[in-house]
Amino acid sequence: MMSQVNGNGPLSIFQVAGRAMSAQLVRMNTTASNLANAGNSASTAEAAYKTMKPVFRTSFDAASGMSTVDVEKVVTAGEAPTQRYDPSNPMADKDGNVFDAAVDETRELVDMMETARGYQNNIEVMNTAKSLIIDTLKLGR
Repeated sequence: MMSQVNGNGPLSIFQVAGRAMSAQLVRMNTTASNLANAGNSASTAEAAYKTMKPVFRTSFDAASGMSTVDVEKVVTAGEAPTQRYDPSNPMADKDGNVFDAAVDETRELVDMMETARGYQNNIEVMNTAKSLIIDTLKLGR
């Protein structure tokens, strides 16, 4: 669902790309957090680390005819923590169980690569727009 961008005037290509880069940065940070917590254990399923994912919201700017993206919120997603019997673990509950974070490291690495590509694509958009503006200004000389 696209919502209307509220602001003062139409969005520029730099604002569109910048907002997309900010959204990708949130995605990269959540992915890094997920990878950093892979393999962590807790004494309860509730305390075990849960994978985080950003929820993106597309916004349409009628004045410019362009859409951009924002992070609406960050949610927990993925599988439930894995229960493992390990009575020698100091974090084990009274039944000898520990709960491992269910982080799919392969999926997270793929997400990280996709995020880096998306971020880089937006840098290219900004560089191309900048070059076109400079070239246009040179025509006026």
